Amino acid sequence: QVHMVESGGGLVQAGGSLRLSCAATRITFSRRNIGWFRQAPGKEREFVARITWSTGSTNYADSVKGRFTISKDNAKNTVYLQMNSLKPEDTAVYSCAATVGSLSSVAALTYSRSYNYWGQGTQVTVSS
Repeated sequence: QVHMVESGGGLVQAGGSLRLSCAATRITFSRRNIGWFRQAPGKEREFVARITWSTGSTNYADSVKGRFTISKDNAKNTVYLQMNSLKPEDTAVYSCAATVGSLSSVAALTYSRSYNYWGQGTQVTVSS
């Protein structure tokens, strides 16, 4: 079953911007954490950002701090990732994920194993 659907990926030049969306389809984000991860060919999946739905608390990977912003829309049951000042090294497949319950460990929420539900991913390509 499809639980979340990502959209908004595409091809942009370095310095450009994209906004990714993660819409829940068969679950609700209430009492969950929602994270964004990315994976480039031949590389490990890496944490990008996350948000705790109930509190709005956020956390970012050092590589994207100051450039990316994660946010939520309660009415639409959707999480967004605004990506500015994009660099070629940001090129990857971006996936959103949700935990079963609401976790409080900052460290644990950077690990993909902490998330139960995953979307199919959307491709982001940044040219130089």
